[in-house]
Amino acid sequence: MTPERIQRFKQVLDKRQNDLTVVLENVSDPHNISAVMRTCDAIGIQEISVLNTRIGPHKKWGVKSSSSAAKWLTIQQYSDPIECFRILRKKYELILTTHLSSDAMSMYDIDFTRPVALVFGNEHDGVSEEIRQLADGNFAIPQVGMIRSLNISVACAVTLYEAFRRKHSARHYDTVKLAPEEYDKLLKEWEEK
Repeated sequence: MTPERIQRFKQVLDKRQNDLTVVLENVSDPHNISAVMRTCDAIGIQEISVLNTRIGPHKKWGVKSSSSAAKWLTIQQYSDPIECFRILRKKYELILTTHLSSDAMSMYDIDFTRPVALVFGNEHDGVSEEIRQLADGNFAIPQVGMIRSLNISVACAVTLYEAFRRKHSARHYDTVKLAPEEYDKLLKEWEEK
């Protein structure tokens, strides 16, 4: 391992955000999941959750669409929504789902300076009623076209880059957010890859 490679790992870990995460509910296409992973890595999200209540656990992700982002992320897989939300509630003050409802807030109104978990639903049905009931509320991406939805990976990217913009303006990327133990653990794992 070259000193330059270790320095690159540290530069990335220095920017990881431990107060923003993504939850994917019953997303069936591994390429969509991988595209989300690539965006998460790009904006500094370290941990994501994949919740499958109707399909089995994923064994692999779409390598081309992720550019191998999965190997740099911490991916939690769940089959029990209650367990997933119990763990999320320990880390995140606010859990929001993407859902076009009359009470959905605009993506632009989310306070991304506090710990937030964003839940995105599957390609056909969106976020389930059960998950919407467990969450704190809904948000929508403002749109003016006839079709009122985006592909899940696009919706996630648009939302996460708004979060990135807001967190960057609030100087969240200026200080290391990972706990020293987690930082050291990830650095060691990455050095072994």
